[in-house]
Amino acid sequence: MPTPIDIKEFLKLSETNPIIDVRTPAEFMQGHIVNAKNLALFTNEARVIIGTIYKKEGKQQAVLKGLELVGPKIHEYVREAIGLNKSGIFLVHCWRGGMRSASMAWFLEIYGFKCYTLKGGYKSYRTFVLESFSNKKNIVILGGKTGTGKTIVLQELFKQDEQIIDLEKIANHKGSSFGSLGEAEQLSQEQFENTLSYSLSKIDSERKCWIENESRRIGKNMIPIGLWEQMRSACVFSIELPMTERINYLVSEYGKFTTEELIASTVRIGKRLGGQHVKRAIEALIAGDHKTAFEICLVYYDKTYAYGEKIRDQEKIRHYDFETLDAVEITNVLKKHSN
Repeated sequence: MPTPIDIKEFLKLSETNPIIDVRTPAEFMQGHIVNAKNLALFTNEARVIIGTIYKKEGKQQAVLKGLELVGPKIHEYVREAIGLNKSGIFLVHCWRGGMRSASMAWFLEIYGFKCYTLKGGYKSYRTFVLESFSNKKNIVILGGKTGTGKTIVLQELFKQDEQIIDLEKIANHKGSSFGSLGEAEQLSQEQFENTLSYSLSKIDSERKCWIENESRRIGKNMIPIGLWEQMRSACVFSIELPMTERINYLVSEYGKFTTEELIASTVRIGKRLGGQHVKRAIEALIAGDHKTAFEICLVYYDKTYAYGEKIRDQEKIRHYDFETLDAVEITNVLKKHSN
């Protein structure tokens, strides 16, 4: 018989054994446990049909319909599972830890696998995820105005064995109006939280963890409140670079995109930048003068950054001046002063 286990034991076992999520593809797409495989018991349409029958005719008629739909495909489920795992153990879950996961686990156990089901299903996992953001981490913030290369410095910190959480990478967004350029489609808020929680679970709380300074919204994703509050109270190590260095960096990062894409991104901050500034920036972009366009946009971004610093505890902000954007040099200085 399948063995029901709680979420902590389920996740611990998942480090060495595969997870099968038997919910519909639509449910899985909305959000899922990191590294889970979707082996849907019902299609999106079939689940609607069964749910309607359950409401109108009761549980027994819904079960009969479910058996009618699933029965001919049981061998397909088992064959697909065989291809996912050679160890003989599966972790199976559905939404609430009910009939769908129990049924799939039963099919697999008849074949010869050992299955564990998740008590409370995916719903219990989501509770675990949301609570996890209040777990205390030794966070330090990597700060700096737009164009100071915080992302490449963050990656250099990682190369030098520092712990990091790359929020922009998880969100598939660089955090500004231009942040979606060159990025994959953003995750749902639910999956952003799931992936972020998973990343945080790998962090040693006794060691410092660098996180780039962000506003709470990264594109369409929001940093969960528990983590956000920790970020806002953490020490900030802010990179200072000359304007020319910042503009050169932005040109190298964003100059490769089409004029149309850059104009659209500029227009999105039009109200905050001001009509005349937007007009000048667009004219510069059309003329191929990326430096002028980005310099105009930095007026807005610098004001936004200055306000964000102003509402922080000033005693926790440390500024470090550099002449050039040398990620190795900057990392060495930040590591030295953060120890």
